[in-house]
Amino acid sequence: MSVFKRSKTTAKGFDWAGFGWLFLFFWYFSGITQLLILLSDTSGFTGFRQAFVMSAVWLAPLLLFPARTRLLAAVIGVVLWACSMASLGYFFIYQQEFSQSVIFIMFESNVSEAGEYMTQYFAWWMVPAFLAHTLVGYFLWTRLRPVYLPRGQAMVAAALILVAVVGYPLVKQTLRTGTLAGGLEKFEDRIEPAVPWQMLVAYRRYGEQLENMQGMLHSTSKIAPLRNLKDTMADQPATLVLVIGESTNRQRMSVYGYPRETTPELDKLKDQLSVFDNVITPRPYTIEALQQVLTFADEENPDLYLSTPSLVSMMKQAGYKTFWITNQQTMTKRNTMLTTFSQQADEQVYLNNNRNQNAAQYDGDVIEPFSKALADTAPRKLIVVHLLGTHMSYQYRYPPTFNKFTDRQGVPAGVRDDQVPTYNSYDNAVLYNDFVVSSLIKDYAKTDPNGFLLYLSDHGEDVFDSPGHGTLGRNEGKPTAPMYTIPFMAWASPKWRETHDWNFAGDLSRPYSSSHLIHTWADMAGLNFDELDRSKSLVSDAFKPRPLLIGNPYQSQHKALIDFSLMQPKGPAGQVVQK
Repeated sequence: MSVFKRSKTTAKGFDWAGFGWLFLFFWYFSGITQLLILLSDTSGFTGFRQAFVMSAVWLAPLLLFPARTRLLAAVIGVVLWACSMASLGYFFIYQQEFSQSVIFIMFESNVSEAGEYMTQYFAWWMVPAFLAHTLVGYFLWTRLRPVYLPRGQAMVAAALILVAVVGYPLVKQTLRTGTLAGGLEKFEDRIEPAVPWQMLVAYRRYGEQLENMQGMLHSTSKIAPLRNLKDTMADQPATLVLVIGESTNRQRMSVYGYPRETTPELDKLKDQLSVFDNVITPRPYTIEALQQVLTFADEENPDLYLSTPSLVSMMKQAGYKTFWITNQQTMTKRNTMLTTFSQQADEQVYLNNNRNQNAAQYDGDVIEPFSKALADTAPRKLIVVHLLGTHMSYQYRYPPTFNKFTDRQGVPAGVRDDQVPTYNSYDNAVLYNDFVVSSLIKDYAKTDPNGFLLYLSDHGEDVFDSPGHGTLGRNEGKPTAPMYTIPFMAWASPKWRETHDWNFAGDLSRPYSSSHLIHTWADMAGLNFDELDRSKSLVSDAFKPRPLLIGNPYQSQHKALIDFSLMQPKGPAGQVVQK
């Protein structure tokens, strides 16, 4: 092992070996976790690459002060080691990357909850793993030696490192976004995979998003309650469940007639389900859609979510204990509104703390907390389950055991060979979503509840479905039907059916926008209040068909709004336009 013996002399010329040891030492604390994330297919290569680049920044002070190499490396290394222990430990427990969502969870948890986590997730092998991690870091530190350059060259080298790693990316992102704030935000995305920036960026963003969320909660707390609310079920126990899916196009579900068997479990339950087949979402993006779906806002009144009660607030006013279980990312800039909705509930369970949306995070994780919520002793409960569903990237949405569709069988002829893997991975994601949703229905049914479960998706997704097979994802500027067609189905318990008219056979094909869900939900739940409009309830005798408006209501004084029911496919990209 003499090859690893630390040299006490300076090599002739530039000491590339010594320089390599320095870089390896600093890279190790960020790189080992990112390498595990990459090798486990938890996420892609981006985090690993960004951690590799950012590790070079610590070389600058050591080139400027080579005589203090080991001291500076020890001080910096201890900080990096401590941060790496936290991120590595988090990966061991959750197989996720540390992010600002974790900071949120940490500050929302009490000491008792932290102890429960340790008891539940601690494993004996973690002790030797952490010890090995520490010993490798110490070993690398013992290999370090000063790397000497003439003073002028050292200053130039250090400056070049800082410019390449920090200056150039920051300037580039600032020019790209047009503002320094935008550039800083994009730059933070680049440095976040590396320690200690992981902690610092996460904490800063946590504070920023918490401030935004608290502002929203403060505003919603001032919203007046619903007027003259009455509940026909007020004297009876009830458990109601709302399951919100993600990016699931009903046209790719066999329960809606898709040729591939992508929903075998829901197919088996179809006789017990009310499957509505003409429901669309108003907007193809999660936040914008749910601002309408979960409130009294709609395409013609998009700002009502700021001044009227949400569905959760409505049920709390009716005397329900409310639960919010989510597998969506928690504290990100885009998802602050979702977190605000969740914080209106009495209890929350946040499962997805990944920094990157493109990370393996399976919706099966919601089943256990859902069972716990069902077992809660409160006589009247509302449980909201928010799934990650079939969100892009689709291959991260299902475990290997659900990799059923792997060839061209059942794939439309117009889909190119290079598109087939993506097409198949979406169907596999739908297949796993079927398992999760059906499991929630079955577990709910086992409790012999008095209530109903409603499942819908926030929006759809076009995965080479529309004419031309050239569209992937969602684009409100070039809408296609698959972006808006969503599953909408309900299951009611025998007890509920005994006391409620649950015969919706004549309602299943009614044209409906999920922007009016709160009226349908209130009608199903037996609520009545002044703001309720039963003409907007999908299951009411007073239902009135309306234009199925889609589009951005904030553009051109509503000129961007079009009626989905009047659209027809056009062009190779399959975009839709008004007739």
